[in-house]
Amino acid sequence: MADHPLRVRVITVSTRAAAGEYDDRSGPAIVEALQSWGVPSADLVVVPDTEDVVVSALRDAVGSGSDVVLTTGGTGLSPDDRTPQATAQVIDREVPGIAEAIRADGRDRGIATAALSRALAGTAGNTLIVNLPGSVGGARDGVAVVGPLLLHALDQLAGGDH
Repeated sequence: MADHPLRVRVITVSTRAAAGEYDDRSGPAIVEALQSWGVPSADLVVVPDTEDVVVSALRDAVGSGSDVVLTTGGTGLSPDDRTPQATAQVIDREVPGIAEAIRADGRDRGIATAALSRALAGTAGNTLIVNLPGSVGGARDGVAVVGPLLLHALDQLAGGDH
């Protein structure tokens, strides 16, 4: 698929975790889940839930050559949940089926609150960006949905056939 190891950045969006009020658990859970899909490592960044900071973190990840950026947190209905708005400022093309599949998976697991997620997925250049839930379980479940899609999505972004 690629002539280089998969470069993944995980961005945890949490004002309290960024301030050190508690440990980030969803970001490390995503990194651990990615390992089951053959991704040996990923960069992990924790930022506050401030739209301009999230935009900056996303642009930095894209600019640094990340193949995949997975965010966790900031996708709900709280007034300070701004990850989807930040993501919309960075992506070139939305890939709605990914976010829909994550929500459907949650719904199918009996998690009614999955319908409240405003998560987005899309591409910025050759980088795939996917918003995942902020809960540890939701983040793991989201990676389980995204994992089987990664190689094919990245192959298509690089100009591969369908």
